[in-house]
Amino acid sequence: MTRGYVVAFVVLLAIGGGVLWWRHRAVPVAPAPAPPPVLAPAAPPAPPPPPPAIRHPLPSSPGALPSLDGSDSYVDNALAELLGRKKVREFLQLDGAIRRFVATINNLATDDASASLWPVKTTPGRFETEAGGGGTVIAARNAERYAPFVHFAAGIDARRAVALYIRLYPLLQQAYEDLGYPGKYLNDRVVEVIDNLLATPAPAGPPAVKRFVADGGPPGAGLYVYADPALEASTAGQKILLRMGAENAAPLTAKLREIRAQLVARPPAER
Repeated sequence: MTRGYVVAFVVLLAIGGGVLWWRHRAVPVAPAPAPPPVLAPAAPPAPPPPPPAIRHPLPSSPGALPSLDGSDSYVDNALAELLGRKKVREFLQLDGAIRRFVATINNLATDDASASLWPVKTTPGRFETEAGGGGTVIAARNAERYAPFVHFAAGIDARRAVALYIRLYPLLQQAYEDLGYPGKYLNDRVVEVIDNLLATPAPAGPPAVKRFVADGGPPGAGLYVYADPALEASTAGQKILLRMGAENAAPLTAKLREIRAQLVARPPAER
């Protein structure tokens, strides 16, 4: 091969190599697809929160019970056995008794306990006031309206009453859950409400009251409210005890303490 051919051949190789090099630079090879990411296994769902602990458990109810909606006659007879038929008729409202009891107990520690739901009949007579302390106070004679009921309630055998409560407890618990508290334990709420009632303020004298008239209401109309904002902020049950007067509240709170002791201090074998 002559030298000219050798030079030409080298030049062609150089040119060809340059072209190949340029092509490799101008048109890069597409990278291989990345492997799919390795997904971490899904975390197991969080376990549901544990049910709230029962603070004041009761022993199991012995014996068979009727259905909740068919329990009025059963409750009527049981209360007549405990209290006497005459007193049951005089003081208690027993249509839908279980639901009435549960709704009222629950509401006593709120700001509204509608009398239409009470398991006891409303007190006869009218709320009375008198002048005192430079304003209007609850009249001393107002307490007389409540004396018959207080005498009745103070005479209830707490041990037998709690035994009946335990006997009826499955129906009471069902009514409480139906009221909108599934998974909550009624007896815990009962003790909570009793504690709220036992914490009722004790004013030094008859509480002062004033008329509350809605906008546009006629003069002299409206409801009485407590003049002291702290008393007016009390729960519905506390206001009832305040309205009844200290001489009536004392035996009722004593009975509540007796019942509370029965509900929370039962022997371990009975729990």
